[in-house]
Amino acid sequence: MDCFYAAIEERDDPSLRGKPVGVGGSSRRGVLTTANYEARKFGCRSAMPVFMALEKCPDLIIVPVRFDVYKRDSARIREIFSRFTTLIEPLSLDEAFLDVSHNPEPGTIIASRIRQLIREETGLTASAGIAPNKLIAKIASDWKKPDGQFTVSQANAAEFMRELPLRKIPGVGGKMAERLSAMGVETCGEYRKIDRFEWARRLGGYGAELWERCWGRDERSVNPDSPRKSLSIENTFSENLHTVAVLEREMGAMLDELEEKLTTRHPDRRVRSLVVKLKFSDFRRTTAERAHGEIVRGIFRELLEEAESRSEGKPSRLLGVGVRFHDVLETEQMELF
Repeated sequence: MDCFYAAIEERDDPSLRGKPVGVGGSSRRGVLTTANYEARKFGCRSAMPVFMALEKCPDLIIVPVRFDVYKRDSARIREIFSRFTTLIEPLSLDEAFLDVSHNPEPGTIIASRIRQLIREETGLTASAGIAPNKLIAKIASDWKKPDGQFTVSQANAAEFMRELPLRKIPGVGGKMAERLSAMGVETCGEYRKIDRFEWARRLGGYGAELWERCWGRDERSVNPDSPRKSLSIENTFSENLHTVAVLEREMGAMLDELEEKLTTRHPDRRVRSLVVKLKFSDFRRTTAERAHGEIVRGIFRELLEEAESRSEGKPSRLLGVGVRFHDVLETEQMELF
């Protein structure tokens, strides 16, 4: 979907159309959940502190989050998807993979029909990427935003990926991109020039997997029951917190909530690791993680101390605690968008 939350707000309040809009941030210390395209022209983006967004765009209109409405429209869109396939893997309220390989119509035609139905039945616009696998479909979905679609065939997959910046590949973060840039590698084509086994030697299994991705290869199937990879609780404080002791008291209640959600919502998931995140008053962020199969508060305390030790004396404005789950392996490749 195109700026899903903001688009819903503009649909429900036409006076917002054509104006810069940010969703979220109940106060200047809060953060934006998203921003519409007009606001993005000024540099506003999701997860940006409200006060910073207002500095970039003084005319920015901030509207509160209405998750009940977003969930309702997401369900309506999901129902439209289900008219074409039962193989739907949601990524979030506004994004999903669909496997349409069993459908006699080409994926390009199906995507166009789905986008038309979404517009007619919800008043919202959607963009789509049509490709032979999830990796390319995800990348292609951004090619014609907003309100467009882009198709990459199996025959053109390697060529499509050749000039693609490595940062466009999901999972290649800023630090890895900088590391590869220092090696003189900026694009998928440049990465492919070096042997797969040499990348495995340099970067381990990740290096070999990334080499496959640079050719546009992705063996993951669309999994309607795909489980979430993590579960977390975050809290942005009304005032900055200055000591580990105060942070630890806040963390206690957050761990109670984390345990309750883990027990009631994910009783069968195996925990892989425990994570603590801090955001400091200068908006730097850091995380501390340790492999462990269950919530142990003593380990969370140690992770909190580890994260806080990187503060350089800065107080903390946000604390997050969470767990990462063991991954589920996926193997089959299909046509999807």
